Amino acid sequence: MYVALALAVAAVTTASVPATSAATRPSALQWGPCPADVAAATLECTIVQVPLDYREPKGRQIDIAVSRLVSSDPAQRRGVLLTNPGGPGGAGLAYPALLTNPVLPHPLPQSVRDRYDVIGFDPRGVDHSAPVTCDLTPDQIARLNLPYPNNAADVVRDATISKTIAQQCLTSETAALLPHITTANTARDMDRIREALGEPKISYLGASYGTYLGAVYTTLFPARSDRIVLDSSLGSGGYDRTAFQRLAVGMEERFPDFATFAAANPQYGLGTTPGQVRAKYFDLAARLDRTPIQGVDGSLFRGITFEYLYSDLGMPTLAAIWKALDAGQPMPPAPPPAKADNILSSRHHVICGDSPWPKSVRGYQRDVAEHRVAYPLIGAATANITPCAYWPSPVERPVRIGDRGPSNVLMVQNLRDPGTPLSGAQELRKAFGDRARMVTADQGGHGAYLVLAGNTCANDAVTTFLTTGRRPHHDLACPAEPAG
Repeated sequence: MYVALALAVAAVTTASVPATSAATRPSALQWGPCPADVAAATLECTIVQVPLDYREPKGRQIDIAVSRLVSSDPAQRRGVLLTNPGGPGGAGLAYPALLTNPVLPHPLPQSVRDRYDVIGFDPRGVDHSAPVTCDLTPDQIARLNLPYPNNAADVVRDATISKTIAQQCLTSETAALLPHITTANTARDMDRIREALGEPKISYLGASYGTYLGAVYTTLFPARSDRIVLDSSLGSGGYDRTAFQRLAVGMEERFPDFATFAAANPQYGLGTTPGQVRAKYFDLAARLDRTPIQGVDGSLFRGITFEYLYSDLGMPTLAAIWKALDAGQPMPPAPPPAKADNILSSRHHVICGDSPWPKSVRGYQRDVAEHRVAYPLIGAATANITPCAYWPSPVERPVRIGDRGPSNVLMVQNLRDPGTPLSGAQELRKAFGDRARMVTADQGGHGAYLVLAGNTCANDAVTTFLTTGRRPHHDLACPAEPAG
């Protein structure tokens, strides 16, 4: 889920690629200033044209916006490091500037900056790359990603809303793009970017949904993949129905971290033990279900709690929100993100277009009832019906992630990740077989490498791989580190 990373990201040697300098790479691209809303003076931008439909490569072309942060040491330059911050629906043009922002607790190390041109891009359908729309209304946007049904009738209500949204996507001015906004096509776009840059191979750093994008790329183009880093991984099926339901598992695994924090900070008045904090969660959700406070109902409260669990830095704010709502006070108004229609619309396009979803409303009602009991924090929401139930059938089968290809994948994963739980990463690790190694960090939150994550063992393992090609001989478990 595109939240936290957008706000803030003993050895086996892989096959080497000769270092080349920017001055010697063959490339016809014309670089210039980035769009004004990117606002990153360190970046330069360009456009790469790609086929809308790769089955008709000479047919309609669309523009993919690409950014570049040039290597800070051409003598050490190895190649390019493509990046993706997650989503789907997440713009990536400014991501290289975010990763290297010195105000971050853990920006991309200088050693990595020296070895690569760091490349960002807006995936197809997103922001500056043929953006799609579903003409979403403010009320539809305000539902966010996790509307919580309290009963079977609520599922029927959500089915009606989901059907309307799907129909809007199918009839919008960008409807012709809808069948082609998929992860597989974005991976093909990445290879067109590689070709346009004049590079024989690309390295890659992808977070959250970006892990699936990277897994698909290195599956479709194994010979063109150099060093592949997947941070906070979805399962081998990508953002499918199973991954969506896993969010409930992630919240159950992550919530105790917040409960411990709140219990240790009595000024918030949320309880003096983790058990009391958990009870307060259910109490607040039930009260807000009955009587919302200025638009904040139980569903929105649950969703806000889930999203603030993405980072330890969000815990004080979340506790303050709970305290205010507990006292009957409204939250400070939070405007929707800029370009919210495109963010959510492109998200629907990818998630619904990548894999088939169940169609039966009754089946969703059954799943909601079961998951409400199995995962009481938010399980009813993650089992709920979405616009994908009313989406056309995907134009191609999902890409099957397997173990064929070079051993050049390094996965890094927090043990308690709400957005991409450990179980999904373990599934992907198994699918890759000996192609991958996985580094786990005993910490919570979404995003294990750099940016907001402070586990030195995990960070060093990834940086070593990116700069030298050396991976751990076996999967590596990094212990928790003291706070501060």
